Amino acid sequence: MKIQTRFQLSTMMFLEYFVWGAWYVTMGTYLGQTLKFDGLEIGIAYGAVAIGAMISPFFVGMIADRYFPSEKVLATMHLVGAALLYWLTQVDSFSMFYPILIGYTLCYMPTIALTNSISFAQMKDPGAEFPSVRVLGTFGWIIAGLTIGFLKVEDSTMMFYIAAVSSLILGVYSLTLPHTPPKDKGKSVSFGDVIGLKSLALFKDMSFSVFFLASLLICIPLSFYYNFTNLYLNELGMGNAAGKMTLGQLSEFGFLLVMPLFFKRLGVKKMLLVAMLAWAARYVFFAIGNNDEMVWMLYAGIILHGICYDFFFVTGQIYVDNKAGEGIKSSAQGLITFATYGLGMFIGSAVSGKVVKMYTYTGEADVIQHYWNPIWMVPAALSVFVLIFFFLLFREKVNQQAVNEES
Repeated sequence: MKIQTRFQLSTMMFLEYFVWGAWYVTMGTYLGQTLKFDGLEIGIAYGAVAIGAMISPFFVGMIADRYFPSEKVLATMHLVGAALLYWLTQVDSFSMFYPILIGYTLCYMPTIALTNSISFAQMKDPGAEFPSVRVLGTFGWIIAGLTIGFLKVEDSTMMFYIAAVSSLILGVYSLTLPHTPPKDKGKSVSFGDVIGLKSLALFKDMSFSVFFLASLLICIPLSFYYNFTNLYLNELGMGNAAGKMTLGQLSEFGFLLVMPLFFKRLGVKKMLLVAMLAWAARYVFFAIGNNDEMVWMLYAGIILHGICYDFFFVTGQIYVDNKAGEGIKSSAQGLITFATYGLGMFIGSAVSGKVVKMYTYTGEADVIQHYWNPIWMVPAALSVFVLIFFFLLFREKVNQQAVNEES
């Protein structure tokens, strides 16, 4: 790959995840402290991302891959997304904010797959070349968090302005990216192909079924972290909470580098169990920690994100790839993505929002506060439940026989 192409793709990835990181982590603080939305409304708002994740495979598979060049679709989605992000700054009622946010996530979530497709199309060996390009996305997310935290705009519309301007820049920049024609132009692709129905043969394996259900269930406690950690840290009085939360992405990057060593020694089942245990430990740390002598627990909970995410989701992707036959690998990955980032996160957003609303009270000067200890113990208990379920029922086979699409 040419140096110029690498620079173009790396810049694309940086901006792609800068846009998302600029608003996603801190939106809960803005909605709770500034717009005075209750916990349930905040949870439902975050569920808009899951709706986008469920729709995006259909959009990319049925439209972008068949009719239009990927770079032009990417440009259109981000230009429209910039307008919708700006519109979000102009409304203060849930009845207006929520449908606009859904509209935005329907524009943004397909762009994740589009940026991947554009990158792969320019690479001779994606397995060797893609990680060094994709890592710029992680840095983009980190820089976005540091920027929002440094500017102290976690509870203001400024984060949406920053995201909107970034989306506008990326939209225009996308038109300069290498031409990537639709790869399936003229081919007949069904909705079942897009969402992974061909991979249903994998459910004949009891352990795969257990893994699938555990993946869906673990996204319920995951939603608590994404949706409410920033609000929690701000209520505790932690300065630059958004910036400090980027330690989670740094941890994710570090553990991703050492994952091959752990994977070789532990195998799939133990890796997934370690991830679930880390999930439970994170929420116990949050429940007990404070912004004083126990502040180390807050940092520990954030840093555990690397184990929670990498050891579960990356290991899970490897497991699915190994289980599926050549003809259904993409289908199987699409099915797991639909179940986790889509359905699982949607359910998790609703559950986390309802739990937070249950433990909400009005403090001095009519300031909305929360009983965080019982809130965090809920996802801790859910994580332990999934861990026990998975430990008892999942059986790892050393020599796994791939399921072919005819089985």
